Amino acid sequence: MANDLTRRNNFLDNMMNMRNWMNDDFFSDLTPVEDHMKTDIEENDKQYSVKIDMPGFDKKDIHISYANNVLTITGHRDTFSDDADKEGHLLHSERRYGQMSRQYRLPDVERKNIKAHYENGVLALTLPKMQAEGDNDTRIEID
Repeated sequence: MANDLTRRNNFLDNMMNMRNWMNDDFFSDLTPVEDHMKTDIEENDKQYSVKIDMPGFDKKDIHISYANNVLTITGHRDTFSDDADKEGHLLHSERRYGQMSRQYRLPDVERKNIKAHYENGVLALTLPKMQAEGDNDTRIEID
């Protein structure tokens, strides 16, 4: 009897696990835009290194800004025309167009020294951190 309950609970758990169920391609239009700008961010004492997958974008259509400790990346892709099916019998299309944007909170960056490079659909940024003043002692002596 306990085995039957365990099996039934696993079945119900699987049915109720909406994340796996909603991960079907049928629901791809409901997934957030962030799913289409996959990002890696590394940090060390001197800088942040950011890599963002942005395949299919022209460099001129990518806008990068840094203000108030927030890095914002916006990409715009104009509508596309596909002559592969002149009859209008397109069965399936996953290519997207329009505007996509992501924001990342990366504090204490030297904005004027940010470097960006775009190659093979990957946007790579180096954001150097502000260097702390040499004297880190915050103690104040009393006279």
